[in-house]
Amino acid sequence: MNTKHEISELDELLHELLNIGEMMLIAGGEIKRVEDTLIRMGVAYGAKKMNVFVITSSIVVTMGFADGTELTQTRRIIDESGTDFKRLEALNELSRSFCKNPMTVDELRNRITVLDKKTSQLQSCIGSAIGAGSFALFFDGALEDGIVAAVFAIIICFLKKYLKPICPNNVIFNVLCSFIAGVGICFCASFFESLHADKIMMGDIMLLIPGIAMTNSIRDVLVGDTIAGVMKFVECFLWAGAIACGFMLAIQLIGG
Repeated sequence: MNTKHEISELDELLHELLNIGEMMLIAGGEIKRVEDTLIRMGVAYGAKKMNVFVITSSIVVTMGFADGTELTQTRRIIDESGTDFKRLEALNELSRSFCKNPMTVDELRNRITVLDKKTSQLQSCIGSAIGAGSFALFFDGALEDGIVAAVFAIIICFLKKYLKPICPNNVIFNVLCSFIAGVGICFCASFFESLHADKIMMGDIMLLIPGIAMTNSIRDVLVGDTIAGVMKFVECFLWAGAIACGFMLAIQLIGG
């Protein structure tokens, strides 16, 4: 890399690095992983100093170069985080490829655009149905319990797509989603005595409970990212409480 850097090109690069960090956070990446990835990619591009600060709701990156050029950008993370191991693996592969052979900003932007594609609704529905049905059977439910849990898993997928965007936050969505699913499950169990509402609910609740996010938050605290870990843990605790309240309201209203 030349000693004299073009500020506009570095701004674009830093912007793309923030895009990668944001995508990793939304896909469920750990704080340390995100920071380490951005640091390695910045150094590979020629930065002599990389200061990266990441929490669940913000990313701040400062790049310093040998010629005295310093650039800082920050990004507010407003999208709700989830878990997408396939996307995380693809982002890790992109970062490793970039570190081995730094590409141009345009090439990096094109690679990121390809990775930014959302998982199709059909894939999400099929995966959710298989997961919820399997968990219902795992928790000692009958075959019909697994089938009903799979059906309600598809309903939950559509609620995530159409109800979640109009909810002010994830807590409200979890209350409404679990309440709607709980009412439907209780109605089905009241009409068909062979169904076990508790087994079906346990299968479908696994689609909403933030288990991996909570585990990552504890890990963040243990490795020293106390602020980010505590923030995420409190957030996950509120989400879990909202899910429990929604199902409890449904049981109280309809009867379990």
